[in-house]
Amino acid sequence: MGAEALGWFSSFVLLLTIGVQVHKQWKSGSSEGVSKWLFVGQMTASTGFTLYSWKVGNWVFVVTNALMLLSAVLGGVIVLKHRRAARRKHASQARAPAGAAQA
Repeated sequence: MGAEALGWFSSFVLLLTIGVQVHKQWKSGSSEGVSKWLFVGQMTASTGFTLYSWKVGNWVFVVTNALMLLSAVLGGVIVLKHRRAARRKHASQARAPAGAAQA
């Protein structure tokens, strides 16, 4: 396998792995235990690596890091949506009359 093919294959495996995890997080309806800082760090690093890869002309890493940046944005949005939904659910349960939960 040539160096370029190895790079694209590795990129595919990495993106598939991250994609499956982000999809699982989205489908589960919960982001419990996932730090928003994970995605902030990933977005920062992916932006830097994308720009670096572009400057050195490595298209395997330009594409890989740009797609990793996209996955970080999607993961971050999912975390924020899950946390907002959890806060709303908690707030509505706190406002409900004591007997309403047993009806």
